[in-house]
Amino acid sequence: MSHHRAVFRTHRRMLLAGSACALLLPPAFAQRPKARIGWLGWVGAMGASASPLALAAFRNGLTDRGWTEGRDLELLVRSGDRKGSAQLASELLKLDVDLLVAQGPMVFGAKTVSGDKPLVFNINGDPVEAGLVSSVSRPGGMLTGVTALSEELAGKRVELLREAMRKRTKMAVIANEMHPGVAIERQATYAAAKRLGLELSWHPLKAQSDLEGALAAIARSGAEGLLAIPDNLIYSQSRPLAEFAAAQRLPSISGSSEFADAGNLMSYGPSTRGYYHQMAGMVDRVLRGARPGDLAIEQARDIEFVLNAKAARAIKLDLPPELQLRADRRID
Repeated sequence: MSHHRAVFRTHRRMLLAGSACALLLPPAFAQRPKARIGWLGWVGAMGASASPLALAAFRNGLTDRGWTEGRDLELLVRSGDRKGSAQLASELLKLDVDLLVAQGPMVFGAKTVSGDKPLVFNINGDPVEAGLVSSVSRPGGMLTGVTALSEELAGKRVELLREAMRKRTKMAVIANEMHPGVAIERQATYAAAKRLGLELSWHPLKAQSDLEGALAAIARSGAEGLLAIPDNLIYSQSRPLAEFAAAQRLPSISGSSEFADAGNLMSYGPSTRGYYHQMAGMVDRVLRGARPGDLAIEQARDIEFVLNAKAARAIKLDLPPELQLRADRRID
């Protein structure tokens, strides 16, 4: 764990490792007149709208890299939930796709059936701890992808919430203890809290049924701010968390813009467009001959800060002007 945890600290090191280690796939792969990509969209925590938004960003990324659907590219789309991911992946493989792209947790089912087909994925957590790849710098096998996990992002969320809290110092953190990479997030969050002089309480859950108890514990702790560790389970509870934060008058933050859109105060993490545009770049490299297992897992590069001014007004929070000016998107 210690080796790959260190790798997450430096974006550039991973990207250079992936570029230096690319090898060619067999010539027959590159000679096909039209590339066929199987897309496994996830309809899950964010609702039905998330998969189409991601797919549109992915398509734009391919277009920007010179691929044209109908001319030299065919994109076959299937969407569903994690339970059906293996079946949907099998259907795409029967259509003789050259490569599979798995959104979020769809990778777990896809991996069980993909065999020697390249598989590009994205994940919120640690792909090594999740059992997807053998290492971050050299994944091995036929898988590679992009992760939203970053010690730097975890620390930055603490900083932003600290600014929103002004002179208040009690911060509660809610996290899915089953999330691969939660130990990395926890260590980075505690380190940032200590550096900023914050009193931090950790509130774990393992399933949706644990949420009520976790929120009750947060209320008892006297928390003055709420940080939700990015994870699909947490995101699926964005609205209940927003309602709780509003009732307790707590500024809150997590990693996805959907968290802020659901009524929470802030989000700081990968933008949907940038995330899937970046995935398209990895797919482009594989289609042009790179072996997936030699491409380092990349960290999301395009980061956005979303601020919900409406949520701030609801909890009667006077946001610092400098914090407002830094927002990439403002919800009024």
